[in-house]
Amino acid sequence: MPKIIFIEHNGARHEVEAQTGQSVMQAAVGNLVPGIVGDCGGCCTCATCHGYVDDAWREAVGEPGEDERMMLEGALNVQPNSRLTCQIAVSEALDGLTVRLPASQF
Repeated sequence: MPKIIFIEHNGARHEVEAQTGQSVMQAAVGNLVPGIVGDCGGCCTCATCHGYVDDAWREAVGEPGEDERMMLEGALNVQPNSRLTCQIAVSEALDGLTVRLPASQF
Protein backbone atom coordinates (compact mmCIF):
# COMPACT_ATOMS: atom_id res chain seq x y z
CA MET A 1 0.00 0.00 0.00
CA PRO A 2 1.28 3.47 -0.83
CA LYS A 3 2.20 5.69 2.09
CA ILE A 4 1.14 9.33 2.16
CA ILE A 5 2.83 11.80 4.50
CA PHE A 6 0.85 14.72 5.89
CA ILE A 7 2.65 17.51 7.71
CA GLU A 8 0.63 19.90 9.83
CA HIS A 9 1.43 23.62 9.85
CA ASN A 10 3.18 23.11 13.23
CA GLY A 11 5.43 20.35 11.87
CA ALA A 12 3.52 17.36 13.26
CA ARG A 13 3.92 14.47 10.82
CA HIS A 14 1.36 11.80 9.99
CA GLU A 15 2.30 8.87 7.75
CA VAL A 16 -0.70 6.84 6.62
CA GLU A 17 -1.22 3.83 4.40
CA ALA A 18 -3.59 4.54 1.53
CA GLN A 19 -5.45 2.21 -0.77
CA THR A 20 -4.83 2.52 -4.48
CA GLY A 21 -7.78 4.25 -6.11
CA GLN A 22 -8.98 6.19 -3.11
CA SER A 23 -8.33 9.91 -2.90
CA VAL A 24 -5.61 11.45 -0.76
CA MET A 25 -8.43 13.14 1.20
CA GLN A 26 -10.08 9.76 1.91
CA ALA A 27 -6.76 8.41 3.18
CA ALA A 28 -6.43 11.40 5.52
CA VAL A 29 -9.99 11.30 6.83
CA GLY A 30 -9.89 7.52 7.26
CA ASN A 31 -6.77 7.89 9.36
CA LEU A 32 -7.99 10.91 11.38
CA VAL A 33 -5.35 13.30 10.06
CA PRO A 34 -6.09 16.73 11.59
CA GLY A 35 -6.63 19.58 9.14
CA ILE A 36 -8.31 17.56 6.39
CA VAL A 37 -12.08 17.69 6.83
CA GLY A 38 -13.59 16.83 3.45
CA ASP A 39 -17.01 18.32 4.24
CA CYS A 40 -18.31 17.66 0.72
CA GLY A 41 -17.19 14.04 0.71
CA GLY A 42 -14.82 14.54 -2.19
CA CYS A 43 -17.11 16.31 -4.65
CA CYS A 44 -14.75 19.28 -5.14
CA THR A 45 -17.26 21.74 -3.68
CA CYS A 46 -15.84 22.90 -0.34
CA ALA A 47 -12.00 23.20 -0.27
CA THR A 48 -11.81 21.79 3.29
CA CYS A 49 -9.21 19.30 2.06
CA HIS A 50 -6.81 21.95 0.76
CA GLY A 51 -3.14 20.99 1.00
CA TYR A 52 0.23 21.90 -0.42
CA VAL A 53 1.87 19.19 -2.52
CA ASP A 54 5.63 19.20 -2.03
CA ASP A 55 7.39 20.42 -5.15
CA ALA A 56 9.08 17.04 -5.74
CA TRP A 57 5.59 15.52 -6.24
CA ARG A 58 3.85 18.19 -8.30
CA GLU A 59 4.52 16.54 -11.65
CA ALA A 60 3.47 13.11 -10.35
CA VAL A 61 0.08 14.34 -9.11
CA GLY A 62 -0.56 16.41 -12.21
CA GLU A 63 -2.27 19.73 -12.65
CA PRO A 64 -5.65 20.59 -11.14
CA GLY A 65 -8.70 20.44 -13.36
CA GLU A 66 -10.90 23.45 -14.08
CA ASP A 67 -13.40 22.71 -11.27
CA GLU A 68 -10.58 22.36 -8.77
CA ARG A 69 -8.92 25.59 -9.92
CA MET A 70 -12.20 27.44 -9.50
CA MET A 71 -12.70 26.03 -5.99
CA LEU A 72 -9.13 26.94 -5.01
CA GLU A 73 -9.84 30.56 -5.95
CA GLY A 74 -12.01 30.78 -2.83
CA ALA A 75 -9.63 28.96 -0.49
CA LEU A 76 -7.39 30.71 2.03
CA ASN A 77 -3.62 30.98 1.63
CA VAL A 78 -3.47 29.47 -1.86
CA GLN A 79 0.02 28.81 -3.20
CA PRO A 80 1.25 27.54 -6.58
CA ASN A 81 1.41 24.00 -5.14
CA SER A 82 -2.10 24.11 -3.65
CA ARG A 83 -4.35 21.17 -4.42
CA LEU A 84 -7.63 19.81 -3.17
CA THR A 85 -6.64 16.41 -1.85
CA CYS A 86 -10.01 14.96 -2.86
CA GLN A 87 -8.92 15.38 -6.46
CA ILE A 88 -5.68 13.39 -6.18
CA ALA A 89 -6.14 9.66 -6.75
CA VAL A 90 -3.75 7.42 -4.86
CA SER A 91 -1.58 5.15 -6.97
CA GLU A 92 1.58 3.15 -6.36
CA ALA A 93 3.45 5.96 -8.14
CA LEU A 94 2.49 8.29 -5.26
CA ASP A 95 4.11 6.15 -2.55
CA GLY A 96 5.81 8.70 -0.28
CA LEU A 97 3.74 11.69 -1.44
CA THR A 98 4.11 14.57 1.01
CA VAL A 99 1.27 17.03 1.56
CA ARG A 100 1.61 19.99 3.92
CA LEU A 101 -1.52 21.36 5.57
CA PRO A 102 -2.37 25.05 5.85
CA ALA A 103 -2.82 26.65 9.28
CA SER A 104 -6.17 28.04 8.12
CA GLN A 105 -7.75 24.56 8.39
CA PHE A 106 -6.99 24.01 12.06
